[in-house]
Amino acid sequence: MATGSADVQREDITNSLIVSCQPVPGGPMDSAQFVTGFARAAVEAGAKALRIESVFYVAAARLAVRVPIIGIVKRDLTDSPVRITPYLADIEALAEAGADIIAFDATDRVRPVPVEALVKAVKARNKLTMADCSCLDDARRALAAGVDFVGTTLSGYVGGPEPEDPDIALIAQMRTLTPYVIAEGRIRSPEQAAAAARAGACAVVVGSAITRTEHVTSWFHQALSDAYVARGAQTALGTSVLGPTVLGIDIGGTKTMAALVSGGKVIEDMIVPTAREAGPDAWLASLAQSTSAWSSRFSRIGIAVTGLVEDGRWSALNPATLGIPDDYPLVERASAVFGKPVCAVNDAQAAAWGEYKFGAGQGRDIVFLTISTGIGGGIVCNGRLLSGLAGHFGLIRSLSEDRAPLEDGTSGRWIASQALKAGFKADAVDVFRRALKGEVWAGAIVSQSASRVATLCRDIQMMFDPKLIVIGGSIGLAEGYLDRVRAHLSEVPPRLSPDLVAAKLGGHAGVIGVADLAEWAR
Repeated sequence: MATGSADVQREDITNSLIVSCQPVPGGPMDSAQFVTGFARAAVEAGAKALRIESVFYVAAARLAVRVPIIGIVKRDLTDSPVRITPYLADIEALAEAGADIIAFDATDRVRPVPVEALVKAVKARNKLTMADCSCLDDARRALAAGVDFVGTTLSGYVGGPEPEDPDIALIAQMRTLTPYVIAEGRIRSPEQAAAAARAGACAVVVGSAITRTEHVTSWFHQALSDAYVARGAQTALGTSVLGPTVLGIDIGGTKTMAALVSGGKVIEDMIVPTAREAGPDAWLASLAQSTSAWSSRFSRIGIAVTGLVEDGRWSALNPATLGIPDDYPLVERASAVFGKPVCAVNDAQAAAWGEYKFGAGQGRDIVFLTISTGIGGGIVCNGRLLSGLAGHFGLIRSLSEDRAPLEDGTSGRWIASQALKAGFKADAVDVFRRALKGEVWAGAIVSQSASRVATLCRDIQMMFDPKLIVIGGSIGLAEGYLDRVRAHLSEVPPRLSPDLVAAKLGGHAGVIGVADLAEWAR
């Protein structure tokens, strides 16, 4: 019988790196010799604990190191999606092999043994427990059952496409429940590990990036392949080598922009009107034709659109901004039209990412507001772009009697409609021009729009407390508009007042942001 290190406490692995020594099953390093070698090297380099799969490998590592071992068993079951330590017998065997902490799947799925029974079995052997969770509710249930640690191990692995980055937001959410949060899953760089620690993790597990040579090699191989292909194409055309070139497309309510983007820089761009009545099939066909001369210069495509994008499908949230068929298969249709991989996100979320990474955000948590034909927004929190409905501030219901969306009483379309009511046939650009000339009626309309945006910004500050609120869009960046918004916030106490800055990327924020997202979408 292997013996574990005596009396392991939760504090023994607090503020530490945990290295997961799990070779690729069936790979060239899938042997006890390599697992124990990985374990010893990790400990010598500073790891305070190890995570090891299989009873056999736990026993082998226990003989080689004295640090705490988190033990798991993986099984592929026919009657349950649960894979990590599903049976009571697995717990008995891991404890016998020398594991100090036993981890198990704690998701709310069909399972052979309840979580409560697993916890009881581990405690009976005087071992610590780790609940591998996929969401905050999993963590709540596991803590109620008495687990010692909760981990983000299964976030992104219980349905839908696997994310690319670690779930930093879930770490922060779990930290509100317990100080004993272990970050695990897709942590592939020292920067990501540090972000997990800053978000509240008491320990961080790193696996593939350290002990799975096959995975790390494939990451570098793919990155270099893309870089060499892009460099060859760019060099042949005499352009600077900034990195892979992506075709960024931003389909808006009045115009569409297409641009070649590399390394956060726009190489070339074009703008065409959005033929609103033609529909998305026609828009894509027209874009493919308009950008055909660029086809050999990009390998991927990023598309930013107004409305909701989920799982590659596009729906209008406010048809008045741009009407499209509900649940339109944007990624599928665009991939077929262009013949290249496509990534699609909401336009304001794409712009938020662009400003965060290359513009006014400077890598800090931001909320981005675009005020144009409508009002959109994006949120970057803990270095992660929030997707789905997050940031659709223009659809917040106003306090007017008809409870219309906020953008219907604030944006460019509203400004033009108010001018018409005042007896002037003018679009938003003309209203701004006449406001700058001192025409009272125009100034009143612009001021009312700015007042509503100021209220929205204060509400956003109270909800998210971002470092900055970045303002973009043709209305948001119009001369004098941001000053009017700030003026409406002049009496707000400093701690409650948002820090408003103008977007630095201007009209290119969306294409730059979506190009960067597309570049790293795999």
